[in-house]
Parts: sequence; structure tokens; C-alpha cells
Amino acid sequence: MRLRTDHSYGTASHALPPKTSAGTLTWRWRLDQPIELADLRKKVGDDTALKVCAMFDMPLERLGFIERNLLRLARSASGEYLPAATLCYVWDQKLPVGSELPNAYTSRVRFVVVDSASNPSGPASPLQQWVSHTRDLHADFLKTFGAESESVPPLLAIVVGADSDNTGQSSLGYVGDISLTPTR
Repeated sequence: MRLRTDHSYGTASHALPPKTSAGTLTWRWRLDQPIELADLRKKVGDDTALKVCAMFDMPLERLGFIERNLLRLARSASGEYLPAATLCYVWDQKLPVGSELPNAYTSRVRFVVVDSASNPSGPASPLQQWVSHTRDLHADFLKTFGAESESVPPLLAIVVGADSDNTGQSSLGYVGDISLTPTR
């Protein structure tokens, strides 16, 4: 899949059957044009040239009162069943590999940096080369959302996307060979 942004954003979502368990997510991607001004720590820089996300059907009862009602309002306004927990693996321009942080707009989305142009503990992730990833969604969910949930809820969808709407820049990347396999 070719992902190109130009002052824009887009996602492709693959809905999963009800009660799909978190397993092992694998994919490969290649970034040809990063977003130089991206900075996931700030709203003005909340862009990513490549992301692969897992949407979880976390019950609203696990959220605090304010977040629960904000999500109900967002669901009502959008007419969509928005997930209560989304975990996104991203290629980031500034944060080192292994960084974990909430989205600048909502804590319902959490980022894990798996490739980066800035990596103090090793070489920067290569541009214009395919890089493969394998992630344990069960373990990653508990690590990023474990304070809110002791168990891992079912998956709703796997989403691929890119965005450059906040920085007003452009990006070009590719994602392929996505698979979700049950944990044995």
C-alpha cells in the first residue's frame, strides 16, 4: 500500500470479526519521505508518515468519568463506534525507538515508536529500505493501557495510515505484508 500525504491525512481500516483476540502483529514498511517538522509531543506536530494501529474494544466502564462521557459524545457526534483504546506503532522523526506516549489530542490513542530518524541508542532507521516488525499486541496493550485495564479487550480493527495535516508537509511511505496471528 502506498501512503502519500500532502497537508492531509488518511487511513485504511480492516474490521476484524467480533471477539478477535490480540495476537502477534507483523508488517513491513518503507519510508521514502519523512515529515521533518513532526513532533508527536505537540498538537502542532502531531503527524506521522507511517503508522500501523490496533483498535481495541475496551469497555467504557474502564475509563474515568470525564473520558467515558467525552467518548460517548464523540461517538454520538461522529455516528461511528470510536474505540476506547488504540495502540499505534509509528515511524517518528524526533523520538527515539522505544518511546511510548499518548496522542497530543486524546489519551485514548497511544504511540509506540518502532522506527526513528533519532535513535541515541543505535543507528537511525533507514530511509528508502524495507523494515520488518513483529509486535505482541497483548503485551504492548498491557504496557501502554495497563493502568486502565488488567485484561486485554478484543480487537476491533487494524488500521494503516499517515498524516501531515498539522505540520502542513508531505510524506511518502509504503506498508505491506500485514498479518495478525493468534498467540499460541
